Amino acid sequence: MKISKITPHVIWVGARNQLIVKVETDEGLYGWGEAGFSFREQAVAMMIEHFSKFLLGQDPMNIGRIWQECYRSHYFEGGRVVTAAMAAIDIALHDIKGKALGVPVYQLIGGKQRDIVPAFATVPAEPGELMIEQAVQLKEMGWKCIRFIADGMGAAYNSTGVANWEPRESINKTVPWLIKAREVLGHEVVLGLEFHHRLSVAEAASLCQKLPSGTLDFLEEPIRDETPEAYETLRKLTNIPFAIGEEFSSKWQFLPFIEKELMQYNRLDICNVGGFTEALKVAGWSEAHYIDLVMHNPLGPICTAASIHLAAAVPNFSWLECRSSPFEQLGFDNPELFPVQATMDGPNFIIPELPGLGVEVNEDKIAEQSATFTEAPHLTNYDGSVQNW
Repeated sequence: MKISKITPHVIWVGARNQLIVKVETDEGLYGWGEAGFSFREQAVAMMIEHFSKFLLGQDPMNIGRIWQECYRSHYFEGGRVVTAAMAAIDIALHDIKGKALGVPVYQLIGGKQRDIVPAFATVPAEPGELMIEQAVQLKEMGWKCIRFIADGMGAAYNSTGVANWEPRESINKTVPWLIKAREVLGHEVVLGLEFHHRLSVAEAASLCQKLPSGTLDFLEEPIRDETPEAYETLRKLTNIPFAIGEEFSSKWQFLPFIEKELMQYNRLDICNVGGFTEALKVAGWSEAHYIDLVMHNPLGPICTAASIHLAAAVPNFSWLECRSSPFEQLGFDNPELFPVQATMDGPNFIIPELPGLGVEVNEDKIAEQSATFTEAPHLTNYDGSVQNW
């Protein structure tokens, strides 16, 4: 069996573009993959087309070797464009191998270690009464882990062009509602807060120090990750667990955060870090440091299915991000485009039992779709200086 064709598709699904990839073989088997690196899908698609020039004719079963060739066969190793492209191809090759052997992907990577994959839900309402109401309803529906967003983040996410967002103002408006949420929900539910790496070390420390002990079970991406030493400093200023790693694109980027115990939950993104091949290494490394995966899953059904198979097969897993929960419907799981996909039973994903990933794509429908130029909101502080998105 040989790889005969690799086709990237950049299509508009729900609230954003998605990059899905079809890898075909000369025996009629094919696999689907998905790439992360949102808002830069066209650059990743070009890298996939470049890779296809030397991958055509290769044996799709040699997944590990293909990963190494894509990563190491040029002088400038790594980078998010490269690893996102590799992730899509790697996931598609696992889909092919599962179909060829007649088993779901989780059987290729060790078999099931759990019968369901628990998910966490994001409360889309910003801090306020509605946030509390939605969280209470999620608890009543059986959700065990709930994530909140900081004040101003929902408005910023839904804006176009340039929008103002002030960190200190957001902190001051968010803190009292987090305290209220813990009082109302009790301690039966795990509570997290997403700050989307928008704070400085001082701002993040101030946020944490304003919260009574036990208010949050995790703080997600409080600061940017380029400087691990900054996280070392922040780690000394608070005892709130950190959930970080969704932006990391390789095992090497994870290295200081795992080895120095800077993360307590790993936000591993299988479509950004290089697919199953790399994700399994990071998961095993995390296990050695007693770090559980709380996996990043901001894309479509292919990313979701790949994440479910990985979550099913590793011992150190807590929750998988869900963007199709009772109060958040971003349209990424469009059934017209993805007629076969993973399903949920309440707050848990059902592990697919079909050969491969267990996802099928309506190619006639995706042919009708096209990419739409889109850009994340460009945020500024009130003084006009540039803020992180």
